[in-house]
Amino acid sequence: MPSGPEGFVAHPLYAQEFTRARELLLATPGRWRVIYHYDGDGIGAASALVRGLRRLGYGFQTTALKGVERARIEELLHATPGPVIVTDTGASWPESYAAHRFPVIVLDHHTYPGSPTPPSCPPHVAFVNPLDWGVDGMTEMCASTLSWLFTIFLDPKNWDNVPWALSGAIHDRQHVGGFRGLNGTLVREALHRQLLTERTELVLRGATVAAGLEASIDPYFVGLSGRPEAASEFVGRLGISADRTLDALETGDRDRLTAALAGQLAQQGARPEFCERVMTERWNFPGETVDAEELSQLQNAAGRAGQPGVGVALAFGDPDAGHKCRDFWESWQSGVLRGLRRLEDERPCQLASIQWFQSPELTLAGTQAGLAITYFLDPYRPVFVLSRSDGSTKVSSRGTTWLVGRGLDLATACREAAAKVGGEGGGHRVASGATIPVDREEEFLQEADRIIATQLPAPEENHR
Repeated sequence: MPSGPEGFVAHPLYAQEFTRARELLLATPGRWRVIYHYDGDGIGAASALVRGLRRLGYGFQTTALKGVERARIEELLHATPGPVIVTDTGASWPESYAAHRFPVIVLDHHTYPGSPTPPSCPPHVAFVNPLDWGVDGMTEMCASTLSWLFTIFLDPKNWDNVPWALSGAIHDRQHVGGFRGLNGTLVREALHRQLLTERTELVLRGATVAAGLEASIDPYFVGLSGRPEAASEFVGRLGISADRTLDALETGDRDRLTAALAGQLAQQGARPEFCERVMTERWNFPGETVDAEELSQLQNAAGRAGQPGVGVALAFGDPDAGHKCRDFWESWQSGVLRGLRRLEDERPCQLASIQWFQSPELTLAGTQAGLAITYFLDPYRPVFVLSRSDGSTKVSSRGTTWLVGRGLDLATACREAAAKVGGEGGGHRVASGATIPVDREEEFLQEADRIIATQLPAPEENHR
């Protein structure tokens, strides 16, 4: 395996795009504005970038976006008398960057109109997207691993940005089933450089077995997650003391618990690949007190709490940021549990090809939708969740890789349905979003349902 990044992908656009971005950045010393999406992947990407900028001696300012916000990006560009990096968002708006008077670097993994053919950009704009070089931005590279790779092109010392890369990749669930593609290449190199270690263990976390089960949201156990008494009774029926610590489980108890949890997931309708989630890989970093999944939870929770900058501050070892992120995580986990329990009781509305629900918790809605379709909702219909905020409706949609394999493309569905109602949308085939007018929600849902019907077999056909 090559020790440098230049040979990781054979496609000529790979080296061309990174070289152009590197030359732009190195030719423009000084203060850069980093615009990023406020979720775990965007925060991980921004973390890698600002660490790379600081290593160069550059100043920086970070600004987070909450959704598909062309107007907000254009407002920020207008207000910024200097160079800009945009990561985990904005790939669909190259004309906005062309109008900026200073260098712009776009590092995004989402689909865009015309992909995988990159847009024509003026010399002061660098456009870097893995789709352009045949790398799947849904499964093989996210914004944080893309930004990590860019910092490695800047300076090989930036291999040590691996924690922030994996934090974002885990948020985007690109670790499920093992890192693959270009992600896998980067992880193997980090292992070779002894910047990373891995182990397999039971997915639960907590002071005791019962506490870990009660607090679990990924996987989410219907009737057990968020229910302390039910979790204790479930463990007790297996002959395991509810207050036994996870580390103290003997092999027989662990095997029995693992089988019972996988059986519970199968009973509630989870597909086999998700039932296997009861055992998971843990990624550790020498010298760090948290593993990659914990870091992902902490950074994402900061974003969902409206404090993404606190999540970025973790990348500089700020102890105060660490304490705040712990508090954010506890609140975020409780909010997700409440939302999933509410979905258990109320169930989503169903159209011919999609299911949908309203969520008052804007910053939790996408997570609620993703976990629900993964573990207990109808697995044959993608789910849409709508949250009203600031005079518009934010839409998050989620599917599964199994549905994608059958033809699902939520990026197209969100983009086209939103455009029909005067909004904007985009993302990935398996997860996408949109911003639409509040008074056109029903029209959007009907159009999304119509589009999905052209992509997937009718749900009832899956039962024949």
